[in-house]
Amino acid sequence: MQAIRRTTLADVIGSATWTKDLILIGIASLATGLLAQAEIRLPFTPVPVTLQPLAVFLVGAALGSRRGALAMLAYLAEGALGLPFFAGGAAGPQHLMGPTGGYLAGFVAAAAVIGWFAERGWDRTPVRAFAAMLLGSVALFGCGLAQLSFFVGPQLAVQQGLVPFIAGDLLKMALAAALLPGVWKILERTGLAPRA
Repeated sequence: MQAIRRTTLADVIGSATWTKDLILIGIASLATGLLAQAEIRLPFTPVPVTLQPLAVFLVGAALGSRRGALAMLAYLAEGALGLPFFAGGAAGPQHLMGPTGGYLAGFVAAAAVIGWFAERGWDRTPVRAFAAMLLGSVALFGCGLAQLSFFVGPQLAVQQGLVPFIAGDLLKMALAAALLPGVWKILERTGLAPRA
């Protein structure tokens, strides 16, 4: 049995046009770049703590799979082309090839995964939204750890690139998972979105 496709938050904003999609993708990529500036460097790992995952969670859920992935690709292109959009204002294509490049690529995969679940209504309740973001995080960390392991080895990759980030990312997921259903409820009450 095929899952019923539902709308995302982006679908209830105005009519469906490619211009609207481009604007939403642009805003989402800029927001990701902005949240990347909230950075804490840890002395034992090349991977910084940032608010980028929060942006990825929200962008994927709000825009859906295709637009969410395109927003993250736009973000990567902006940073690679020299805009100071990567963690701490970094820029340039070398960041895509360095120890944290896999996490950057993982943003695309995570937004696509989270967006796919959001298109099926998983962003309407906190528990399901959290589960969608957890699955998106598996994609994000899978890409990140794969590339990081080329620089530090598989065992250190887990110690330096996963373990220190679990608690913080769970907190970011919980925040996003609480926020999204609340936005849906407001839109449903005002008649701007169909009821689930």
